[in-house]
Amino acid sequence: MTDVCIRAVVESIHSSPTQAVLYLSGGASLALGLLMSVPGASNTVLEAVVPYSRMSMIQLLTKIPAKYCSQQTADEMALLAYNRALKLSSPGSPVLGVGFTGSLATTCPKQGDHRFHLSTRTSDRHWASTVTLSKGLRSRDQEEKVSSYFLLKAIANACKVSSTFDSELTESDVVADECERLFDEDKELEQLINGQICFKVYPFSSGMYGNCFAETDKSNGDRKIILPGSFNPLHDGHLKLLEAATSICGDGYPCFELSAINADKPPLSIPQIKERVMQFEKIGKTVIISNQPYFYKKAELFPGSAFVIGADTAVRLINPKYYDGSYVRMIETLSGCKRTGCTFIVAGRKVDGTFKVLEDFDVPEVLKDMFVPIPAERFRMDISSTEIRSCGL
Repeated sequence: MTDVCIRAVVESIHSSPTQAVLYLSGGASLALGLLMSVPGASNTVLEAVVPYSRMSMIQLLTKIPAKYCSQQTADEMALLAYNRALKLSSPGSPVLGVGFTGSLATTCPKQGDHRFHLSTRTSDRHWASTVTLSKGLRSRDQEEKVSSYFLLKAIANACKVSSTFDSELTESDVVADECERLFDEDKELEQLINGQICFKVYPFSSGMYGNCFAETDKSNGDRKIILPGSFNPLHDGHLKLLEAATSICGDGYPCFELSAINADKPPLSIPQIKERVMQFEKIGKTVIISNQPYFYKKAELFPGSAFVIGADTAVRLINPKYYDGSYVRMIETLSGCKRTGCTFIVAGRKVDGTFKVLEDFDVPEVLKDMFVPIPAERFRMDISSTEIRSCGL
């Protein structure tokens, strides 16, 4: 009966819109098998990593943890998994990061407790728990089963799915230090500005559900068509430019991107971010708030994406002046963007008072295939947010 109940829970998890990344160490591997053995796993599991050796854990955390099996380590794993899920998921998908680290029965008797630590992270919730198992009560297989069931119930809870099966804990097992922290929008944006999370998606676009657009060809479903900007204010030129770029790209997720961190200005305040986000909500367009002002960092956040830019931005991208005067560094930096699969869709724009298109610039041969022009007859609007602000419109 338990197997039937578990399968039903896993089916419900796969039917939910949540997409997850799991980092598991020292146990609960059966949970991964249960998730992957039920059809529909690709709807849920974006990635699963088992950092089992010490060196693997150090590379995952990019540091030596104070303790390899601890609640702090599980929390850090969950946050890393959450950020990884953000990068791998499609705009609009709720994402989940899972961190698990355990010290279970092994071939030699252990001096310490048999225990495991679990942490889950979603956009608005962090949940954590430590379980100490009754020592000597179970074999390794049995402890693996208990920890896996407990983990599966936590995943179901994070996906807002009911789980009725028994985790098979006994009265002699101790569930301690269980805690839950909820985040409102302001707290989430604060975490973004501080660099704890890499971006936040506001999926306002009509026709968007779960992890896909109803009107989008799914053949290139992971690709994003991103128009970055400050949007102070958002105007009709932005909207028409993204439409033109999307018609040239053919498929992908059209969205806007606003960096809360500026290269040469103070970060945007939370009220400023929310005010600008409100512009997109009013017209039903998806916007991503990131904390990366530079394109080479945006390319790491959104690999495989098409960035929609004006000719004025394109000319700066290929100017060694902005790379400490180094032509080689410019080539290396943009080649790094190219390796992530990113391209630049370039619209005509006034540069020093003269309307320029991509063909007016000398793009290095090694980079030419990552720059795609938007013909002037497809899009031209000589308007900017700066001009709108100066006119008081």
